[in-house]
Amino acid sequence: MRRSPAAPHENHERWLVSYADFITLLFAFFVVMFASTQADRTKARAVSESVKEALEHGQFSAAISTVLGRGRHEAKKAPITADPTDARENPNPPPAPPAPHPPADLTKSMGSLQLGLDAEIKSGKVQLKMTARGLIISLREAAFFASGDDTVAPASYPILGKICEVIAQVSNPLRLEGHTDSIPIHNSRFRSNWELSAARAIATMELLRTRFGMEPERMAIAGYAENAPSDTNDTDEGRSHNRRVDLVVLSAEALRVEAPADLPAKGKP
Repeated sequence: MRRSPAAPHENHERWLVSYADFITLLFAFFVVMFASTQADRTKARAVSESVKEALEHGQFSAAISTVLGRGRHEAKKAPITADPTDARENPNPPPAPPAPHPPADLTKSMGSLQLGLDAEIKSGKVQLKMTARGLIISLREAAFFASGDDTVAPASYPILGKICEVIAQVSNPLRLEGHTDSIPIHNSRFRSNWELSAARAIATMELLRTRFGMEPERMAIAGYAENAPSDTNDTDEGRSHNRRVDLVVLSAEALRVEAPADLPAKGKP
């Protein structure tokens, strides 16, 4: 006689699945509420990230315990991996670069030059002047250049050496500006006073760089021809004063005037 199959055993514990899901969601809700009440935004963000990590990778309880300061021994057993490229994992960011040195007060530099160049100043080879632009050191043509030439006379090197010893102690930018008198020049090398004035400024800059070690990034050149005289062009003496190269040590005020914002806009001539 065939026996009828036994009725299947009814599972009375299926409610546990729904209950577990409900408890998980309830726990996540309270964790979020806890994080939202924290004044420390970093800790709140860490809690939020831990919840996300746990929900995505199945490490819910271990992650939350670690962030809240509990269950550290459990975290060692199941460590939470983090993206090494995440900037938040680097608690010690690199230090900021040091700020550039502010321009120095040039009063002390002028005093040092007046003492070191006393003989040259009295003989008229060099002139010192303090203006709003900065300290202007005028190198007269008679002591530094042959007439109509841009080669710096070797006899003037000791004078330039004394000047460089003083201006090397400050970080202010330098401007080398060539000037001529009002008599036009036209020889085999220079077609105008513009070319002569610029060439003398460049020659002086190159000598300061190669022989006396001045940093090239500190220096700039300009040629003014006869358009910025320091004396009259009606006398021989006045014209001799106008033929010069001015070495200008820029002041802090001059640097504000020459700020990059004052340069022409990009794309404009």
